[in-house]
Amino acid sequence: MSAVGPRTLQVVGSLVVAAAIVAIVIVVVMGQLGTTSVAELDAAEERREQRIERQEERLERLEEAREERRGG
Repeated sequence: MSAVGPRTLQVVGSLVVAAAIVAIVIVVVMGQLGTTSVAELDAAEERREQRIERQEERLERLEEAREERRGG
């Protein structure tokens, strides 16, 4: 008599298939999203902050120039 019954084999087989599906999904999602390191994210954020700062400075200069034209 076998110690492993058909139900046990079915459960083990289902778990193996489930693990394979999870692995495939992880590979597909990572392939689509790509990996982005923390350093790359920080650098992108720094570039955005610098761009915003430049825009604010440009706006200030324009406002100052407008005030100078009005006042004199």
